[in-house]
Amino acid sequence: MSHFVDQLKAEADTAIAAMRDAAIHARAIHARAELMRHMLLTAGKVKNRPKAAAVDSVVGEWMAAWNLTRADWPQLAREMEAFTAAFYDYAKAPSDQSDAALRASCAALDAALANEGTSIADQMAWRSQCAHGWWDLVKPVPADLPGRKERPSVPQREPGAPFWEAGCAEFCR
Repeated sequence: MSHFVDQLKAEADTAIAAMRDAAIHARAIHARAELMRHMLLTAGKVKNRPKAAAVDSVVGEWMAAWNLTRADWPQLAREMEAFTAAFYDYAKAPSDQSDAALRASCAALDAALANEGTSIADQMAWRSQCAHGWWDLVKPVPADLPGRKERPSVPQREPGAPFWEAGCAEFCR
């Protein structure tokens, strides 16, 4: 039988590990969901334009929001355009078929980013002007992130508020 203080320490260590794992998981899911929400909203705004022009416009806006240009990730161009085109198709005609294509294009982009040693969630959290402030408190932007830019639009945690309330900029809502 462990003694009281040792038992409390072990319980605290277990709880902290569970909190850390839950926060990391929540950040990944939330950052991913936020990119998808932005992509669908942006695709919805251009769904009445010709597809090629709409996809070009959305990719450009996406890269600008991430402080990148298409030239920064030429190895991902095909997957990024297919991903964006799938959002365009879904925004134009939501169906089980367009949803399946959207999922497949997302999986392809996930795989391409994994080949680069990263993920959709990390790139959204580390690059987007619409990142939620709490994401950085869970997994900070690496100091050596290629092309790293300051993002003054990302809200910081307010004193006295829980970290998860540090949301996104008003213009991202």
